[in-house]
Amino acid sequence: MPRQLHLNLFLMSRGHHEGAWRHPGSNHKALTDLELYVEAAHIAEEAKFDAVFLADTLAAGNSSGLASSGSLEPIVLLSLLAAHTTKIGLIGTASTTYSLPYTLARQFATLDHLSKGRAGWNIVTSWAPEAGANYGLAQNVDHGDRYKLAAEFVEAVDALWKSFPADAIVDDRETGRYLDANRMRPANYEGSHYRTKGPLNVPGSPQGRPVYIQAGQSDTGRAFAARWAEAIFTAHMTIDSAKSFYADVKNRAVAYGRRPEDIVVLPGISAAIGSSELEAKQVWEELDALTSTEVGLTRLSARFGGHDFSNIALDRPLTKDDFPDPNEVEASRSRVVGYVEMTLREKLTLRQLLRRLAGARGHLAVAGTPEQIADLIQEWFQSGGADGFNVMPPIINSQLKLFADEVVPILQKRGLFRSAYGGDTLRSHFGLAEVGADASFARSA
Repeated sequence: MPRQLHLNLFLMSRGHHEGAWRHPGSNHKALTDLELYVEAAHIAEEAKFDAVFLADTLAAGNSSGLASSGSLEPIVLLSLLAAHTTKIGLIGTASTTYSLPYTLARQFATLDHLSKGRAGWNIVTSWAPEAGANYGLAQNVDHGDRYKLAAEFVEAVDALWKSFPADAIVDDRETGRYLDANRMRPANYEGSHYRTKGPLNVPGSPQGRPVYIQAGQSDTGRAFAARWAEAIFTAHMTIDSAKSFYADVKNRAVAYGRRPEDIVVLPGISAAIGSSELEAKQVWEELDALTSTEVGLTRLSARFGGHDFSNIALDRPLTKDDFPDPNEVEASRSRVVGYVEMTLREKLTLRQLLRRLAGARGHLAVAGTPEQIADLIQEWFQSGGADGFNVMPPIINSQLKLFADEVVPILQKRGLFRSAYGGDTLRSHFGLAEVGADASFARSA
């Protein structure tokens, strides 16, 4: 069977652009209304998307009142979406820095059961400066330590998910035997930061365990992804950058004894779609006109670990000296490196940079007709830049529906994307191997 493209919906409130909440074409329902998310999930499922993905933040965010804020807890929301969908995968974000392995293992195993095998865990290490204070920490955990914690955290969760295999449940009413206790095995995990005895009190889920997803792009993040990730959400603004990342993480996975196809790489794409290229570009212009410079500066500052950009003139080209050293930033280092490189390469002013980041935040932002968007997706897919895309509609639902109704049929006609689901689990959608109770990844580099 020919290699198949993967499409994942990155579902963010009324759209990915900062101005989407004000746009007349966005969903008018409250951000706390379940129907807002159900409607978008139904559009994606009807188009045969692999999954719906919910990001998460552990801080309140912008306090100016000029931007939409507040987000529902993803695992609870996905559990409700499981009851309103039948096939599409359900991926939720949870932090390894501010969670406990046993609690998280129970939550995602439960989601996998409730969805009949459609759960995925987006493993993040949390970089928001305010998050530590919300969890009672005097200072935030630095970049290197976050990944040390993450490595132990996932080892502990992985051990817990193997501790109670599904076939341990006998459920024999006649003999009175519910469990085969010989099949149970305590996790007995002991690391420098986490310890958990186990076994888990939720049995093995339909997929064996939820799918592991990761989004780090730094060298440390890539090493972590090569060891654990089965899908990677990544951000690239050029095909050359995407191809370099794609080859690197696949090669690193092989060094861990894995196969290249064991990881699905999905760059983000935020596409404004119109009947002409001019009409599509007008979508970005409309959204940019609805943004706030104050909000943009606040978000840019947060990305650079609190650096103050407010004293820089908005309309002069930025220089390298206008930015802090990316290697000293404790937030998402790979993302800020991309911001600096794009700014210098394109000689952007601060105003232009804020507008570029208002929509896709360092992901690929494009405008075009359905044919043009399909051409771009096909080029990245077939040239070694991606296994598919994390679709980030600038406006939900209008631009999401255009992608589903106009772009997807072109990809299907070209034989690149499915016309029907071939299985019932997220693992099957991604074309990943089944995971049994005894399965494990290589532990040495």
